[in-house]
Amino acid sequence: MLKIGLIGCGFMGGMHSACYKVIPDAEVVAVADIRKEKAEEIAKVHGAQIFLSGVELINSAEVDVIDICLPTFLHTEHAIMAMKKGRNVFIEKPVCLTKEEGELLLATEKETGVKVQVGQVIRSWDEYVWLKEITDRKEYGAIQTAVFKRLSNWPAWGWENWLHDAKRSGSMALDLHIHDVDFMRYLMGEPQAFHSSAMRDEKGIIEQIFTTFTYDNAIVTVEGCWDYPRNFPFDYGYRVKFEKATVVLDTSGLTVYPKSGGQMKPELIPAWEGDNEIGGNLSSLGGYYNELKYFIDRLKADEPLVIAPLCEGVKSVELVLKEIESVGGAQIE
Repeated sequence: MLKIGLIGCGFMGGMHSACYKVIPDAEVVAVADIRKEKAEEIAKVHGAQIFLSGVELINSAEVDVIDICLPTFLHTEHAIMAMKKGRNVFIEKPVCLTKEEGELLLATEKETGVKVQVGQVIRSWDEYVWLKEITDRKEYGAIQTAVFKRLSNWPAWGWENWLHDAKRSGSMALDLHIHDVDFMRYLMGEPQAFHSSAMRDEKGIIEQIFTTFTYDNAIVTVEGCWDYPRNFPFDYGYRVKFEKATVVLDTSGLTVYPKSGGQMKPELIPAWEGDNEIGGNLSSLGGYYNELKYFIDRLKADEPLVIAPLCEGVKSVELVLKEIESVGGAQIE
């Protein structure tokens, strides 16, 4: 049984807590949050010890794994402390805010020899796992064009509104848009070039971004936004045109349109179908269960992490930072 120390008991910490409750061989034994009432809520579920700071948990708790669900600007400090304590680490996305932080994290991982996974959860979401599999085996030939989107109403659940502080979150581009940029890299590798355009709010912070990425024989566009009205439903998905078919993920589900005609709906069997009672814009534990189950299984087998290792999380941050730089920065005062 691997003992988990969970730092951050807000929205994402609650998601991870729900997953660990149903993952064999994992037990949350310590939780930390500066909001005592939040820590108590999750501690009660697991019978876990409570700490009032992540630093205190890292220094004092007897755990095998540190799971960091803190705001992004706190990731690097806590991850480095955990690694230097010899703990394996799971870090929510985006893994860091700057290229320099990414380099420091990678150096510390190499120095300590621990295993570090980044919560780029789309790589573990069933419909995206399926897309990766059919692409790799060239079931419908090569990709010609692709469109990915992730659209949300204004996220109001962040502690002290940190998501809307570009210095703490990196803006929507780094916090939300990175999901699809990371998956694009996972699916197709590094793009040759890109062009970004962004819309900003009255404070000059990026709230919506459109980027076109070019590859040798393919074009990909990625749209991200979290500035829609509060009653706007969360919307995500993809449209990928292969040589022999087009596949679409939208509100009606996953559909394949073969070039020869007709349509079909692939049958996906989720590893876990438990409901999410945490809130936010997701109704199922889905990919969160998949990624954490993978992480725990790999640790127990002492096998390398290949789906979303630290190096991949850092590369995705670096690419999104280049997008942000190309449109003048995350925030224009």
